[in-house]
Amino acid sequence: MINDQIAPTITATIDPRSQNFWVTLDKELWIKRLLIILVCIWLLAVVVLPMFQLFSKSITDADGRFVGLVHFSTYFRTPSLAKSLYNSLFVAMCTTCISVSLGFLFAYALTRTPLAGKGFFKAISMMPLFAPTLLNGIALVYLFGRKGLITLGFFGALPGIDINLYGPVGIIIAEVLFTFPQAVLMLGIALSITDARLYEAAESLRAGRVRIFFTVTLPGIRYGLISTVFVCFILAFTDFGAPKVVGGNYNILATDIYKQVIGQQNFAMGAVVSVVLMIPTLIAFIIDRIFQRKQVALIAARSIPLIPRRQPLRDGLLMGYCALVIFLIVGFYLTAVYASLVKVWPYDLDLGFWHYQFSGTGGGGYAAFFNSIRMSLYSAVFGTAIAFLCAYLIEKSRQMNSLRQTAYFLSILPLALPGLVIGLAYIFFFNSPGWKVGGIFIPNPLNFIYASMAILVISNIVHFFAVSFLTATTALKQLDREFETVSASMGVPFTKTFSRVTVPVCIPAILEIGMYFFVNSMATVSAVIFLYSADIPLASVAVANMDDAGDVAPACAMSVLILLTNLAVRTGYGALTRRVKIRHQAWAI
Repeated sequence: MINDQIAPTITATIDPRSQNFWVTLDKELWIKRLLIILVCIWLLAVVVLPMFQLFSKSITDADGRFVGLVHFSTYFRTPSLAKSLYNSLFVAMCTTCISVSLGFLFAYALTRTPLAGKGFFKAISMMPLFAPTLLNGIALVYLFGRKGLITLGFFGALPGIDINLYGPVGIIIAEVLFTFPQAVLMLGIALSITDARLYEAAESLRAGRVRIFFTVTLPGIRYGLISTVFVCFILAFTDFGAPKVVGGNYNILATDIYKQVIGQQNFAMGAVVSVVLMIPTLIAFIIDRIFQRKQVALIAARSIPLIPRRQPLRDGLLMGYCALVIFLIVGFYLTAVYASLVKVWPYDLDLGFWHYQFSGTGGGGYAAFFNSIRMSLYSAVFGTAIAFLCAYLIEKSRQMNSLRQTAYFLSILPLALPGLVIGLAYIFFFNSPGWKVGGIFIPNPLNFIYASMAILVISNIVHFFAVSFLTATTALKQLDREFETVSASMGVPFTKTFSRVTVPVCIPAILEIGMYFFVNSMATVSAVIFLYSADIPLASVAVANMDDAGDVAPACAMSVLILLTNLAVRTGYGALTRRVKIRHQAWAI
């Protein structure tokens, strides 16, 4: 390995054009510094300033005068509004307990047993990731609503079951379905990283299976388990789609924001509810980061991978559990597809594509659908480029350490920002023509992007930026810094190293980031419902508007289109990029 201090000296001795080398090196350092500053400016403009504007709206009146905590006092003195906080916490806690428990059993079956068809089970369990959460609520209506399939006993064939869907029951069921794949993914990773020697030592000490579970298995995944708990809590606490459909009169904070802004045009109270919504989310985020810093490596150089052993009773029970989960997930979404094809539910069960014509309904129809595809493509392309470039500059640069640490914090901060909060903050910031500071009017240079496709794309990029940034950072950490050191010592421009070494090696992560942006941008409603304009309708927002208007079947049809599009794109992405991965990953074969 070439030492950083002597590398320039060696190169200068070898290269007679050493003066040109130092000029080039100095120029590249300044280019990197400039790029890091631009990253900070970007994060300042799309994260910090909009959040500051949101907070300032919560402590000022309609004329911009400072009123302190008056709006917060009004909020907590209004019983119906204050109860929404309790309802949101209750739903999130119940969802977290159920989802983490179910996800742990499923992930345990996939990683710690010799289960057949693991790939199939995992693929089906991920299906809720590709559907808008509004579809979860709509499908529940067709199953357990007043005219639901199960409520009516499969149209009279069996005794009906009424679960009192509208309210906390319906919200919790929908949120469990929404957070279950996240729990399976995170716990699956935690359970797959283990050292077989720990289990061999426990067995040699004659520890029973139950004791091994509580003294070896659970402690080994404690950090992954804690992260899963907080992620599921944040997702359930901040979700808007499902509660809007099946919440009924059971108010939660996310729907309160929507009602205050859209229903009552009370933007100040909307800002207050947004701040209240962020507080538990930020607390959960901070606690999770603290625990992540305490995490230590569990796999040493001499570790032995754990090979699952056959235990017929356990394996049979877990196989039955996984089969039941898969059956419920597939049946759930097939019900939505079936309902979208029925002419008049539940009176005329003829099948056809009437509701896919979107005639006589609001929302924009196929224009909204294709706008969403266009928006998702833009979000995938620009979001991937920005996230990976930010991660590269923060991870691989060595200068301006304080600025890089600040940029890293701002890059992961969107994890704690709900989509509705981002959307409302963007209204306040980008819609403002300017601000008065000390009697001087400062125009807003970004005002022109308001009510355009650009603001929709930026809101999606910011909403899903943190996960993409962390994914890119993880991929870049696998690359030794020696690549950059040797390149610099040989006078190779960092742009050439970036394009010929870094990008090809990280191509799997880059492609996954692009897919993540596309799928989530297609399905999200919370980040864009405040920002879309009549000229740019979106599919997910069209679902919400059609459901509001009572056009449940067309709303279901649009949701199914979003789901099928995401599944088709995911399948096509896997097939089309396999050759690209093989080409750029030939070094790993």
